[in-house]
Amino acid sequence: MILHEFLSFEFLRLAWWVLLGVLLIGFALTDGFDLGIGTMLPFIGRTDAERRVMINTIGPVWEGNQVWFVLGGGAIFAAWPLLYGVSFSGFYMAMFAILASLILRPVAFKYRSKRPGRLWRSSWDWALFIGSAGPALLFGVAVGNVIQGVPFHLTDDLRSVYEGSFWGLLNPFALLAGVVSLSMMVMHGAAWLTVKAEGAFVGRARIAGERAALIAIAAFLLAGLWLAFGIEGYRFAAPVAHDGPSNPRLTEVLREGSWLAAYAARPWIAIAPVLGVLGALLAWRGFRSGRETGVILSSALSITGIISTVGLTMFPVILPSSSDPVSSLTVWDSSSSHMTLFVMLVSAVLFMPLIIAYTAWVYRVLWGKLKEEDVKEGGSAY
Repeated sequence: MILHEFLSFEFLRLAWWVLLGVLLIGFALTDGFDLGIGTMLPFIGRTDAERRVMINTIGPVWEGNQVWFVLGGGAIFAAWPLLYGVSFSGFYMAMFAILASLILRPVAFKYRSKRPGRLWRSSWDWALFIGSAGPALLFGVAVGNVIQGVPFHLTDDLRSVYEGSFWGLLNPFALLAGVVSLSMMVMHGAAWLTVKAEGAFVGRARIAGERAALIAIAAFLLAGLWLAFGIEGYRFAAPVAHDGPSNPRLTEVLREGSWLAAYAARPWIAIAPVLGVLGALLAWRGFRSGRETGVILSSALSITGIISTVGLTMFPVILPSSSDPVSSLTVWDSSSSHMTLFVMLVSAVLFMPLIIAYTAWVYRVLWGKLKEEDVKEGGSAY
């Protein structure tokens, strides 16, 4: 209880904002190469054996990688209930599309090699493509809509009313953000194949990785220019108590100026977009020079920088409202209670190291390259 009183409400809110970012980055770094490989599968693998090698590089770990996705959703539900309620209800159809796509992945993994027929396996390969490329694209589309502002408002009793439509989410800027997301996942997947596989298709994966890295850089920079000159930002109308009640209706957020004003107020955050671009450039160079460990680390650096750019640019806003800026959700007015955040932080401190340690152990045990001889009929699970 003494520790609970020692950790201020402001500190706990900020800590859980950081932890939410860590969970999202962890999901992108682990499940990201799964999505990237699934996206490339019908194009990079030209024979059934090559495709089986690609699938088996992620087969033993893809389920564990999705733990980060579950943790992220759970953190939003418990630490930011208003964010959970507004986003999951407003983006209902988009969430349904993502979940429907993700459901295809385990089915494709489990059933693809149950029969030897070419049509059978090809059909499941395309199902795996849809289940990988779809979420990778739609995650970026969601982020693009969040940056622009979501059409919702809160009633006096904090009931969320969403005023948009599913097709309205597929606007040009959001699709550009989707391209950033999809291309960086493909880059990461190609980097993983260079580390985990041997065969002619690895050379094709390198070429795909080079192109994906360049597309990610170009789309990311274009999105930055668009953000600077074509999209209004959000800011508080007056200083806000960082330990105030969790009620967005009690604070006033204005829609004016530019999101990039954050870089004038906090110049140090420029490190995030720099790392996003630098990491992709290093990955591109690594693909061309044939590096393995370097390219996966560079790809991870780029993903970390790109995702961090979004959070640091928008801080302290979490979910802006385009139709009623006063209803916008921020770090300081949309969290759970002081006690809830404290109990969750203690749980995170206790259990996250165990999750990270176990994940590291699994990857260590399963380390090593796969080749076609390792996935002959009956010799592998996928």
